[in-house]
Amino acid sequence: MDNIRRFETIHDYNIFNNNETRHPLISVVDLSKAHPRQGSRMYFGFYTIFLKEVKCGDLVYGRNIYDYQEGTLVFLAPGQIAGVNSRGETYQPRGYALVFHPDLLHSTTLGKQIRTYTFFSYQSNEALHLSEREKHIVLDCFSKIEYELEHAIDKHSKKLIVSTIELFLNYCTRFYERQFITREKVHHGMVERFEALLNEYFLSDKPAIIGLPTVAYCANALNISPGYFGDLIKKETGKSAQEYMQLKVIEVAKERIFDISKSVSQIADELGFKYPQHFTRLFKQRVGQTPQAYRTLN
Repeated sequence: MDNIRRFETIHDYNIFNNNETRHPLISVVDLSKAHPRQGSRMYFGFYTIFLKEVKCGDLVYGRNIYDYQEGTLVFLAPGQIAGVNSRGETYQPRGYALVFHPDLLHSTTLGKQIRTYTFFSYQSNEALHLSEREKHIVLDCFSKIEYELEHAIDKHSKKLIVSTIELFLNYCTRFYERQFITREKVHHGMVERFEALLNEYFLSDKPAIIGLPTVAYCANALNISPGYFGDLIKKETGKSAQEYMQLKVIEVAKERIFDISKSVSQIADELGFKYPQHFTRLFKQRVGQTPQAYRTLN
């Protein structure tokens, strides 16, 4: 697992898996065509989606292990490193990988929207677990792309291929929303843990030392990726994680404002604001009054 295999192009990855390159920017890779191999770490210079079909060791992302079983999807954005830890054993890959280069999306609607599919930034324990019906839909999308790749490229090819990728990603968005509900036990108490984390944060001296809490800080403290964390909080509360934290800051600020021994600037500093005017602006935006006016009128 020490050496990293680098795949900069779609053709590189096709060669590694004994698949034919029909298009330089996209491929539906049949992993069963690959030779048996041992686990290794891999760098991908393109979007990669794995559909796993068989047990073949743990899929590792960074230092974490994916919650990766048969019938699951894992999404990697360009520049990410992942790999299989087969514990030194040789295994036969199974399943499929949809790989496409960012250049394929240039001048397309999907190219402008690809960053909205936040599951490309999900990490450990956040793979998409498919039902049998969902798996059939995924394979149908792959089949439609494969159909286009088997035919000569014409003026319709790119539009049809990219629109099918977009359809596939939109289905995955729906499937993830379903998973947030059906895996409620796994996610049980996440909002409560988030609330407790914020309470603890503002009772400590961390705001004055390191500033306001960030989504990345909270996600790391809760052992979840920022993307998955943000989507889960949005699903559970109807608010973004950032908005939820801002409301918490205002809630704490309202309590502290009535301590007349402290100036508004001191309170802003205690809450983690770098500049008092930023605190005043946010408070007025959320409450409708400046902190000083709120202190005086209430």
